[in-house]
Amino acid sequence: MTYLTQRLEYYFHTARVIGSNPIFFYPPSFIDFLSFSSYSISVIVAGFASIGPGVGQGTIVGQVVEGIARQPEAEGKIRGTLLLSLTFMEALTIYGLVVALTLLFTNPFLPLT
Repeated sequence: MTYLTQRLEYYFHTARVIGSNPIFFYPPSFIDFLSFSSYSISVIVAGFASIGPGVGQGTIVGQVVEGIARQPEAEGKIRGTLLLSLTFMEALTIYGLVVALTLLFTNPFLPLT
């Protein structure tokens, strides 16, 4: 028996036994590719989710220090705006990390089993 006929027999036998579950019709290399894609995308998302707000926070804090140095009497107002904007940026970081962890552990690209 050739390799192709063995594979076809395996897939058709599995399809008969298990039913019409679509995961058994994908070749194993395709499933490995989807797993690798999910891991790669999660690493990229985690990197951008950490780097982007970090750069933004550094820029904003620098501008706030300059603003307080120019107008010391507006320090309270500037500080309140700073804390609110830093909170929003941290929320974006957390959302990005949640997306990265979702891609890493649930692997939504694979078909349901």
